[in-house]
Amino acid sequence: MKKNLLKSTFVSAIAATLLLTGCGAGGESKQTSGNTTIEGVPERFAKGDQPKIKVIRKIGGDDHTAQFLAGAKQEGEALGFTVDVFTANGDTAKFHDAINQALSQDYDGYVISHGDDDATVNDVKKIVEAGKSIVAFDSNPNLTTVEGVTLTSQDDEALATLALDKLVQETKGEANIAYLWVDGFPPMVRRNKVYQDVLEKNPGIKEVERFGIASADTSVQTQNAVAAMLNKYPKGELDAIFATWDAFAIGAARALKEAGREEVKLYGIDVSNADLQEIQRKGSAWKYTAAVDPKLIGAVNMRLLAKKLAGEETPQTYDLEASLISQEDLQKSKDPVNMVNLADIISGWGQSTAFEEDWMKKLKEHYKK
Repeated sequence: MKKNLLKSTFVSAIAATLLLTGCGAGGESKQTSGNTTIEGVPERFAKGDQPKIKVIRKIGGDDHTAQFLAGAKQEGEALGFTVDVFTANGDTAKFHDAINQALSQDYDGYVISHGDDDATVNDVKKIVEAGKSIVAFDSNPNLTTVEGVTLTSQDDEALATLALDKLVQETKGEANIAYLWVDGFPPMVRRNKVYQDVLEKNPGIKEVERFGIASADTSVQTQNAVAAMLNKYPKGELDAIFATWDAFAIGAARALKEAGREEVKLYGIDVSNADLQEIQRKGSAWKYTAAVDPKLIGAVNMRLLAKKLAGEETPQTYDLEASLISQEDLQKSKDPVNMVNLADIISGWGQSTAFEEDWMKKLKEHYKK
């Protein structure tokens, strides 16, 4: 999961604009004349059929969301699809309204993100009953019971393990920590299970405070909450913070800097351009973050949806592989590291051929003309 938007790439800037409006207009795709046949692609696309796709995300207001939406939109438009995106910025009612409105707007496929409640399952059933294709990311696990739906996620257990292993290692298993976490979201539930297991196995790690709220201004509220925590725990009484979402981590990092308390080390999950800038800052408390490229997540979800539209087999679930990013590695770089050149530091970052079929490459080549 995943703050004030600070972009160092053109793609992120575009996605941020979409977020500020709460929704995005569909992109223009190059048209194929009715007389043209695209060779070597599924029949659904051979005559230039350009499906309409809706991407609807419950959470928002953070750079992770911006990157996710940008990845989905860019991949879909490269395939010749028309892609509209919407973020409810944490508003449950707006999220479900967007899904139900989209059902009346003749979309061919949907990517649903962070639909955590039972109402999401009911919404998805309506979509399937309407004969539409759907992929869901970081959503209610009961969606796996709905036939034809693929539920994707980051490998949340691996994300939490990577970050917490470093916390335990660097504190030698003896530390007072604050825990930044919010219940109710499937990825948070999975991360919390790992956290509880780590506490059980390492009795010297003591949780002394916790905070967590998912909203349009999560990072600001977290900054204020951490600032209050620091007043309660003078130097020597708080050793580390574990943040299960980068919207928490960026708020915590700001509070630590402002209070002059960067001896309290920060271990997080998720990454964005704003995060990378903070982690690289000299003296920053943010030591490690475990992450999957959010832009790639959006792209992979769109590929899965394309396969469904083509009538091809897709898995019931799919987890994206996690990586660990260290402050030490970033600060060794001669150039500032952003989401684009992070691949120079983390091998394979932002790259995956998962579900990228040869016919997709042919569609991309066709619509590039």
